[in-house]
Amino acid sequence: MYTFILALHSWVRWLALFAGIAATIAVAREASSRGPAGSPATGPSDRFGVILTATLDVQLLLGLLLYFVVSPNMAEIRAHFGEAMKDPVARFWAVEHITTMLGAVIAAHVGRILARKTADANSRRMKLFICYGIATLLMFIAVPWPGMRAGRPLFRGF
Repeated sequence: MYTFILALHSWVRWLALFAGIAATIAVAREASSRGPAGSPATGPSDRFGVILTATLDVQLLLGLLLYFVVSPNMAEIRAHFGEAMKDPVARFWAVEHITTMLGAVIAAHVGRILARKTADANSRRMKLFICYGIATLLMFIAVPWPGMRAGRPLFRGF
């Protein structure tokens, strides 16, 4: 089960990163995403925003399963948390990765909530652009890219 969840978490990351980039670009490019005041958004930025928040939610669920339930590495880190804080790789997994990714999830959700409550199209676009951009940037910062101390393969097998 650990290997399957880890591989799934690894592969869904690409969908989340793509959706973050696409949502940010779509918001920057769209002229107007609302019709009359109060009508829902239906453009590409909204579709990519839904995909972004959904994939981030799936990633969060998979990550929490890894962190608290199935990962033997995380169980060891949690058992010796003080020692783990002295090791940069263990600290990355125990604190930095999960905190930064949680920030990305929050930023994407906050952007969608703020946008829904904003009637002005330009203000809505700016809020989405900032929030989606922050979420995407946080994802890029927290991914364990190959070559980093805590680096992992770009694609894991099942």
